[in-house]
Amino acid sequence: QVQLVESGGGLVQAGGSLRLSCAASGSIFSITAMGWYRQAPGKQRDLVATITNSGGTNYADSVKGRFTISRDNAKNTVYLQMNSLKPEDTAVYYCVADAFDGRAWGQGTQVTVSS
Repeated sequence: QVQLVESGGGLVQAGGSLRLSCAASGSIFSITAMGWYRQAPGKQRDLVATITNSGGTNYADSVKGRFTISRDNAKNTVYLQMNSLKPEDTAVYYCVADAFDGRAWGQGTQVTVSS
Protein backbone atom coordinates (compact mmCIF):
# COMPACT_ATOMS: atom_id res chain seq x y z
CA GLN A 1 0.00 0.00 0.00
CA VAL A 2 0.93 3.62 -0.53
CA GLN A 3 0.82 6.23 2.22
CA LEU A 4 0.73 9.95 1.46
CA VAL A 5 1.48 12.92 3.70
CA GLU A 6 0.74 16.45 2.53
CA SER A 7 2.20 19.70 3.81
CA GLY A 8 2.40 23.35 2.83
CA GLY A 9 -1.14 24.59 3.18
CA GLY A 10 -2.02 27.81 4.96
CA LEU A 11 -3.53 31.26 4.71
CA VAL A 12 -2.47 33.63 1.94
CA GLN A 13 -3.78 36.83 0.43
CA ALA A 14 -5.22 36.92 -3.05
CA GLY A 15 -2.44 37.14 -5.61
CA GLY A 16 -0.03 35.28 -3.37
CA SER A 17 1.64 31.90 -3.73
CA LEU A 18 1.86 28.62 -1.87
CA ARG A 19 3.63 25.34 -2.55
CA LEU A 20 2.10 22.07 -1.46
CA SER A 21 4.18 18.94 -0.99
CA CYS A 22 3.13 15.31 -0.86
CA ALA A 23 5.54 12.63 0.29
CA ALA A 24 4.81 9.04 -0.65
CA SER A 25 5.93 5.97 1.25
CA GLY A 26 5.18 2.27 1.25
CA SER A 27 4.72 0.52 -2.10
CA ILE A 28 6.01 3.45 -4.10
CA PHE A 29 7.23 1.15 -6.87
CA SER A 30 3.59 0.51 -7.76
CA ILE A 31 2.68 4.18 -8.31
CA THR A 32 1.79 5.05 -11.90
CA ALA A 33 0.63 8.63 -11.43
CA MET A 34 0.12 11.21 -8.71
CA GLY A 35 -1.94 14.32 -8.44
CA TRP A 36 -3.98 16.78 -6.46
CA TYR A 37 -7.71 17.19 -5.89
CA ARG A 38 -9.49 19.88 -3.91
CA GLN A 39 -12.79 20.18 -2.11
CA ALA A 40 -14.40 23.45 -1.11
CA PRO A 41 -17.11 23.53 1.58
CA GLY A 42 -20.38 22.18 0.24
CA LYS A 43 -18.87 21.19 -3.08
CA GLN A 44 -17.63 18.00 -4.68
CA ARG A 45 -14.00 17.00 -4.77
CA ASP A 46 -12.49 18.11 -8.07
CA LEU A 47 -9.32 17.30 -9.94
CA VAL A 48 -6.66 20.01 -9.86
CA ALA A 49 -3.65 18.46 -11.58
CA THR A 50 -1.99 15.13 -12.29
CA ILE A 51 1.47 13.96 -13.29
CA THR A 52 2.46 10.56 -14.65
CA ASN A 53 5.67 8.64 -14.05
CA SER A 54 6.91 9.84 -17.42
CA GLY A 55 6.21 13.45 -16.51
CA GLY A 56 3.02 14.02 -18.45
CA THR A 57 0.80 16.60 -16.79
CA ASN A 58 -2.86 17.52 -16.85
CA TYR A 59 -4.59 20.52 -15.27
CA ALA A 60 -8.09 21.69 -14.55
CA ASP A 61 -9.00 24.64 -16.75
CA SER A 62 -9.48 26.81 -13.67
CA VAL A 63 -5.81 26.52 -12.65
CA LYS A 64 -4.03 26.41 -16.01
CA GLY A 65 -1.30 29.03 -16.19
CA ARG A 66 -1.32 29.55 -12.41
CA PHE A 67 -0.55 26.13 -10.90
CA THR A 68 2.35 23.83 -11.72
CA ILE A 69 2.63 20.20 -10.68
CA SER A 70 6.03 18.55 -10.48
CA ARG A 71 7.66 15.53 -8.89
CA ASP A 72 11.00 14.57 -7.42
CA ASN A 73 11.32 10.84 -7.94
CA ALA A 74 14.42 10.63 -5.74
CA LYS A 75 12.40 12.00 -2.82
CA ASN A 76 9.14 10.26 -3.78
CA THR A 77 7.49 13.64 -3.52
CA VAL A 78 5.06 15.56 -5.71
CA TYR A 79 4.62 19.31 -5.51
CA LEU A 80 1.91 21.78 -6.45
CA GLN A 81 3.18 25.33 -6.96
CA MET A 82 0.22 27.67 -6.76
CA ASN A 83 0.63 31.24 -7.98
CA SER A 84 -1.80 34.12 -8.45
CA LEU A 85 -4.11 32.54 -5.90
CA LYS A 86 -7.76 33.58 -5.85
CA PRO A 87 -10.36 33.33 -3.09
CA GLU A 88 -12.10 30.64 -5.12
CA ASP A 89 -9.01 28.47 -4.73
CA THR A 90 -9.89 28.10 -1.04
CA ALA A 91 -10.37 24.40 -0.32
CA VAL A 92 -8.91 21.33 1.30
CA TYR A 93 -6.29 19.97 -1.09
CA TYR A 94 -5.78 16.21 -1.25
CA CYS A 95 -2.84 14.35 -2.72
CA VAL A 96 -3.60 11.16 -4.63
CA ALA A 97 -1.51 8.32 -5.95
CA ASP A 98 -2.71 5.74 -8.46
CA ALA A 99 -1.02 2.42 -7.83
CA PHE A 100 -1.40 -1.20 -8.93
CA ASP A 101 -3.72 -1.95 -6.01
CA GLY A 102 -5.87 1.17 -6.33
CA ARG A 103 -5.88 4.83 -5.39
CA ALA A 104 -4.41 6.21 -2.19
CA TRP A 105 -5.43 9.54 -0.66
CA GLY A 106 -3.64 11.86 1.69
CA GLN A 107 -5.30 13.39 4.72
CA GLY A 108 -5.70 16.79 3.09
CA THR A 109 -4.26 20.22 3.75
CA GLN A 110 -6.26 23.43 4.05
CA VAL A 111 -5.58 26.32 1.68
CA THR A 112 -7.34 29.58 2.45
CA VAL A 113 -7.07 32.60 0.17
CA SER A 114 -8.31 35.89 1.60
CA SER A 115 -9.60 38.71 -0.59
